[in-house]
Amino acid sequence: MDKNEFTLEQYRLHESRVIRDAIHGYITFEYLPIWQLIATAEVQRLRRIKQLGGTYMVFPSAEHSRFTHSLGVYETVRKMCALDEIDKHLNDYEKLTVMCAGLLHDIGHGPFSHTFEGAFHTNHEEMTRRMILEESEVHHVLKSVHEDLPLDVANVIAHKASKPMIVQMVSSQLDADRMDYLLRDSYFAGVTYGEFDRSRILRTLRIKDDRIVFKYSGVQAIEDYILARYHMYYQVYFHPTARSYEHVFQLIAKRLTVLYEQGYHFQTNIQYLLPFISGEKMSVAEYEALDENVIYYYIGEMQNEDDAILSDLCQRFINRHLFKYESINDASEIEEYRKKTIEKGLDPDYYVVDDEAIQVPYKHYGVGKHTGEIEILMEDGTISTLSDTSHIVNAILHSKPKIDRKVFFVRNSNWRKETDE
Repeated sequence: MDKNEFTLEQYRLHESRVIRDAIHGYITFEYLPIWQLIATAEVQRLRRIKQLGGTYMVFPSAEHSRFTHSLGVYETVRKMCALDEIDKHLNDYEKLTVMCAGLLHDIGHGPFSHTFEGAFHTNHEEMTRRMILEESEVHHVLKSVHEDLPLDVANVIAHKASKPMIVQMVSSQLDADRMDYLLRDSYFAGVTYGEFDRSRILRTLRIKDDRIVFKYSGVQAIEDYILARYHMYYQVYFHPTARSYEHVFQLIAKRLTVLYEQGYHFQTNIQYLLPFISGEKMSVAEYEALDENVIYYYIGEMQNEDDAILSDLCQRFINRHLFKYESINDASEIEEYRKKTIEKGLDPDYYVVDDEAIQVPYKHYGVGKHTGEIEILMEDGTISTLSDTSHIVNAILHSKPKIDRKVFFVRNSNWRKETDE
């Protein structure tokens, strides 16, 4: 079938379906392929992956999943496609492609999301593309619609598409992904830092030369969005207690790998972890088999391992006896913490962590690239960059990145005596 002759109407559900959502109200599903994708094992697995990793250790209500976020990104993309500006620049095949990309953009995430990538050196975007292109339920649903659809959806996630606007809708400085996770994470964390006027931003969206720009009248709403990102990173995403929890998880992964390489005999049957610690390329099926339920089971069992370090780290993870932290200025200060840790009889390679959190809320990538700077349609019809239009964003762009450097360490040698927060 010629893609230009493809029509969404042939896949329209007899009656649209809805899912109630805390952020969007009702999320609407009008087309069969989208509804079928939700029922796939790859998308349903996201119910068992937390959106914010260890952040719920600080904000207990932030236990929402990658599944609800993915639905939210799809809904934002769907609303974009319904805009007159988008509608007249995309054909039906392109609309379905970008809606599928919005729904599927995170299916490659591992347990505890980004924390898992640091622990086991995986890349969720690469795994997402593999799940779409290789043997999977998602692949079969997409291919049943059009032979090229799996590749076209994967290309959107890989930042490749025939029109820059298609990629921009899912991945850019101001995209459906960021708009959903800021509002959703803020809501479930119980804070207001991530709030901004999404409807105003969408109302001012325009298309110029197949790329997304925004009317000058929307600059204030976009400024609020940029500031929301800035505050969410430092108040929520980079919270030191959440970072401590994530470091403990990463150290468990490190210890598992070292023990495996040393030929250690695990009392726990860790067959689902072997593809991740063996260093060999894993299959999509092996990757999909691991979710947070499996991880929690393994860590609970490994509290009883003979290896003292692995056992202790697992107990810390399960019972929230996390590392303490202090602010430092440079790496030279780490040595003192390492010496004190050795004096306590602990291995500093597992009980001292030098951590640096850097977040640049807005970068200039260059005008016209699909992940480039946000562009503003001026009242005279010319195009300007957001940083040239907004004094607030210009100040952020030219300011030094905020760096939060901390050392994480164990204050007492007996983990059961760690009581201070």
